[in-house]
Amino acid sequence: TGAFGEGSTHPEMQRGRYAALAIAAVVIVVGIPLWWKTTETYRAWLPFSEISELDSLQLQLSVDIEVVFSRGTLTPEQQKKFPLSHVNQKEHQFLSLSCLLLPPTEADLSLHMLSESSCGSVVVYVIPESAALLPEDVKVYVGQRRTALLRSPPFKSSWSLKEVLSNLDMEVEQVVSTMSFSHQDIVAALSDRVRMAKVTKESMADSMRAIKSSPGYEITFSLLNPDPRSHSLHWDIEGAVQSCIQPLLNKLAPIANFSVDSQILYYAVLGVNPRFDNSVSAYTLSADSLSHVINPVEARLGSNAASSNPVLNFLLYVPDSHHSPLFIRDHSKREVPSNAFHSPRWGGIMVYNVNEMYGPEAERPVDININMAKVMGVFLAQLRLMLGVQHTHPPTGFVLQSPGSAGLADWELDRLLWSRSVENIATASTTITSLAQLLDQIGNIVINDNIAQQVSSAVTSLQSAVAELEAGNLAFALQYSREAILASERAFFDPSLLHLLYFPDDQKFAIYIPLFLPMCVPIVLSLLKIVSEAKKKRADKQAKSD
Repeated sequence: TGAFGEGSTHPEMQRGRYAALAIAAVVIVVGIPLWWKTTETYRAWLPFSEISELDSLQLQLSVDIEVVFSRGTLTPEQQKKFPLSHVNQKEHQFLSLSCLLLPPTEADLSLHMLSESSCGSVVVYVIPESAALLPEDVKVYVGQRRTALLRSPPFKSSWSLKEVLSNLDMEVEQVVSTMSFSHQDIVAALSDRVRMAKVTKESMADSMRAIKSSPGYEITFSLLNPDPRSHSLHWDIEGAVQSCIQPLLNKLAPIANFSVDSQILYYAVLGVNPRFDNSVSAYTLSADSLSHVINPVEARLGSNAASSNPVLNFLLYVPDSHHSPLFIRDHSKREVPSNAFHSPRWGGIMVYNVNEMYGPEAERPVDININMAKVMGVFLAQLRLMLGVQHTHPPTGFVLQSPGSAGLADWELDRLLWSRSVENIATASTTITSLAQLLDQIGNIVINDNIAQQVSSAVTSLQSAVAELEAGNLAFALQYSREAILASERAFFDPSLLHLLYFPDDQKFAIYIPLFLPMCVPIVLSLLKIVSEAKKKRADKQAKSD
């Protein structure tokens, strides 16, 4: 500022002005952009437009249905008029089933050999009304695979093609609603994420009972022996898992990865004192007290801290000799036939009484071999419920074949694939849209290239899953939906997205003002001095000219 004093010469004043202007120009042209560029938050590009479309995503699901008419179902005149395809995407063919006068189980295998149906499809074989393949009171037989036998309703020889199809549509729709997904299945899959106006109690109960979709699950079988001095328990859990549980897990491999372990817990009690009932000379647990059983036992189970997968617990409890026999009663005060109960999304507990296996004079501890077939039958039923295999209530006249050793019929697997694919798509869409809204609202969160890549991958997988699902390709739809969930969760829970790792704007100003203010004050004052002198000279020139 001394360059602008009263005693300064004219060259010194000019040099001071040029210096001030040069410094201001360097600060404005170079300094401020460089500071802005080096301190800005890096935010990689995200497909916000495609993410916004996911918020209003609508699925149109379709099922491929093949209807095969056996010889003798239609008259020769009706066969000639029959098209190879129908507007409802139902293919109609003619096939002789005279060689299939077998028991239903063998018929199901033979039908499967005749028509290899794809995942998610349904094949309905229509047999004549007078055929002896099915019992008289059975209208529809649903096998283990994706095939069903339908006893033809009475067709009049004078009926046209339209009348034949309309008379058959209702029965075919009942078969498809039994073997494939229904509206209630989709509602149950979306119940946690989408508000539905019409949700039946049954579908809501199934939804609350099943554990939510996850890339993997951990299944733990625990044997609780509260009285090891009296009972020496032996259970072949490895063999039982291989014969009863593993076939089901193998069939569910496309849905998730499963790990199975087991343990024996000694001196582990239920934490609830059972009541002795004199009428049956046994101890009982009421339905109201079952909710208090989980917490004390869960504290002894332990957990795998290295895994983030949900855990399904299945506990076999052998009562001590002082509380045997022990029976579970339902809300109607009746004994539960399986003597077991399950807790939604947690697991199940079975009480196994052994008091009848030895007498009062037996040497302690008594060696007891547990009947694993009986135990695993109960645990398998509970596991099906936990994984979302919903109860099927077929219409009158329907017979459903037992899934057998596989633990799961092919069409049951398809129903689960439908619901899990829809659930995965809804979950991944919600995660991605929530992340996009968060990043849009908070502008100083860093979005690195890895997060952008995960988000783009999730969006691409979601679009592919929706396209495959609408086309009826369940296997690919489930695969893409699982990839979408994994990518969306990796992006959402990335540690670099923590807002507290970055300074808000007020803290930035608190840091930069003490640094830049002492330097900027002289430059601003010099510029103001130059501007005021320029105005003064302009005023003097104007006064002289006047």
